[in-house]
Amino acid sequence: MTQRKKIYLCGPINGCTDDEAMTWREWFKSQECGFDFVDPMKRDYRGREAEDYREIVDLDKQDVRSVDYLVVMYTQPSVGTAMEILYAWTIGKPVVVINESNKPVSPWLRYHATAIVRTKELALNKLKEWD
Repeated sequence: MTQRKKIYLCGPINGCTDDEAMTWREWFKSQECGFDFVDPMKRDYRGREAEDYREIVDLDKQDVRSVDYLVVMYTQPSVGTAMEILYAWTIGKPVVVINESNKPVSPWLRYHATAIVRTKELALNKLKEWD
C-alpha cells in the first residue's frame, strides 16, 4: 500500500479572522481526494505571536519538512507565508499558489511557485497531477 501524500495548507493567519484563516483550509480537509492535509491552524497562536515566535517558526518549518507539497492561499501579502514558500522551495517541495484575484503576484512569488492557479479546485487538480 502506498503512503498518502501530505499537503501543508499555507496562508495568512496573523491578523486574520477565523473565516479568513480557516474556511479555505476546512474546504481542503473536507475533500475526499487521497491526500492528508497538515493545517498550521491546529496551533492557533493568534494574539501570542510575540511570546511564542520561536515555537511558531520551529513547528511550521517542521511541518513544511514533513509534507510532499504546499498549497498556498494567496489573499494578501503575509511575511510568514512568504517565508514558508521560500523555505519549501529551498528544500525542493513543490508549491501551488491559489490567486483568486485578478491582481498580479510579486515576481518573488511567481519565481518560487511551481504553479499558480485561480481556484481551490484547480489547485487540487494540480496536486493530483503531481501525485
